[in-house]
Amino acid sequence: MEIDRRNGRLKKKFIVPAILSSAMLVGSIPAFAQTANSSLASSGQVSKEWNEKASVPLFVKERFAEKFTSSNAVNAIHYLKKNQDKTGLNNPDKNLKVKDTQKDTLGMTHVRFNLAVNGVNVEGSEVVVHFNKNNEVVSVNGRINETITDDAVDTTASLSSNAALKKALSSVNAPDELTYEPTSELVVFPFEGKNHTAYKVNVNFMGDEPGNWFVFVDAKTGEVIDKYNGLMHADEMKTQKGAGKGVHGEHRELHITQVKEPNSGTRFALADYAHENLGGIETYDAKNDNTSSNDTLYVGNSAAFISDYDRAAVDAHYNSEKVYDYYLNEHGRNSLDGKGMAIISKVHYGTNYNNASWNGRWMTYGDGDGQFMTSLSAGLDVAAHEMTHGVITHSANLVYRNQSGALNESFADVFGALVDDSDWEMGEDIMAPAAKADGVTVLRSLSNPNSVVVSNEQRRSYSTNGGVYPDHMDEFYNMPTSVDGGGVHVNSSITNHAAYLIGQELGREKLGKIYYRALTVYLTSNSDFSDARKAVVQSATDLYGEGSAEEAAAKSGFDSVGIY
Repeated sequence: MEIDRRNGRLKKKFIVPAILSSAMLVGSIPAFAQTANSSLASSGQVSKEWNEKASVPLFVKERFAEKFTSSNAVNAIHYLKKNQDKTGLNNPDKNLKVKDTQKDTLGMTHVRFNLAVNGVNVEGSEVVVHFNKNNEVVSVNGRINETITDDAVDTTASLSSNAALKKALSSVNAPDELTYEPTSELVVFPFEGKNHTAYKVNVNFMGDEPGNWFVFVDAKTGEVIDKYNGLMHADEMKTQKGAGKGVHGEHRELHITQVKEPNSGTRFALADYAHENLGGIETYDAKNDNTSSNDTLYVGNSAAFISDYDRAAVDAHYNSEKVYDYYLNEHGRNSLDGKGMAIISKVHYGTNYNNASWNGRWMTYGDGDGQFMTSLSAGLDVAAHEMTHGVITHSANLVYRNQSGALNESFADVFGALVDDSDWEMGEDIMAPAAKADGVTVLRSLSNPNSVVVSNEQRRSYSTNGGVYPDHMDEFYNMPTSVDGGGVHVNSSITNHAAYLIGQELGREKLGKIYYRALTVYLTSNSDFSDARKAVVQSATDLYGEGSAEEAAAKSGFDSVGIY
């Protein structure tokens, strides 16, 4: 979700608890730097053409598919090699690495590949081969880099991984305390007219300006090519029933756990271990500071959490279980990663903090300033939005800028509205009285985006529609990546509205099934709005048949907002 962030170097001090973040609400995300020298960078059309060739959409649909003995990576490669003229993908047996293979409830198998050079992954280039239950290849989609065949890439690194890490930490002003150990991967990174061999470094920290930074460091020169902020444990214990009072006074039934602390007897923690094959649902107290080192599991003296300070934690804990149940019951997904990872929330983050976020490991909720927002954990749609960022991280992993970033935000909004099914608005339960008195009753609207003014003045300056959220591509906000990552929290309203229109035709349940399939089966990291249309339409076709009313509704929804 997003609201406001600022950024904050390393001495090997890492913090343990694990889960995720991409901000949901209002405010401004840190600038996404563009720092690379290229002879093509200022050459207009030439650079544009090269960049388009570096990320070419691929969608092939077979009418008379070849049948194989089994649905696996070997046969997927065999198909791709035989059909290079259809896909435009040269030497697939040499240039593709298997990422994963998944079978779905329709009996289809999806083999996902990364494009690679000398075994080094090409950033943003993925191909997915889809088999039906009869072991026939029925479609192929993804994005490929057509410059790789024309441009030999030297994938040797002169720089060490540690040196790249130091450079990355310095470039984002990382604080001493990091939430988890940084990761580094050697990749081929297409950027402004050149395929660079680079280290992709992920650095995550909290503080005044939380960051989940991805920094691309040239593996030969040590220069930072590009960077963007992607800030979208107990002993065996018996879980029991407890209760609490939410932010707005609601009575909440909770799953809690008894804990024994030295010299204090039995106490009770907001820790839910009642779900089979799930690492737990845990809620932490961030204690109104900006450091994670002293965050602790939220513990009370009784099984009733009813004090004013408890309320944010009660809602975070309750809403996390509601979202977990939705994904499990509606889509058969066990937690955010589909494998039962623990779901961790942290409340009382910062002071008067108007934000909620997913940092790649856990959810964080501010208390709001009492003027614009109340405690953000009060919103079920907010919790669903943030947790969906976690689902996205573990599926399509949409890059958090430009159109792919807007899709990241949009899918989080759509599932926020599906879980909190009382309306098609986002954030209605977290707006403070003063904001409501000024007419600001929601953050965004899927049903009528134009009814909400973009509150951030800098973003609003790029408007062609009077400063309201757009509902059609004619109103697309053309922003640089230094502003809201290229409009991820604004342009998302266009695809939000398409989803709403489809939902009006088909109902929430079918919309959820179609969108979940599009997200987890067809979308890839660099997908744009047009790719999303193809993914949603194909998902409707898979689920309900070619020529079905559901397929027609999916097409109509995107037609209505000008996405083809």
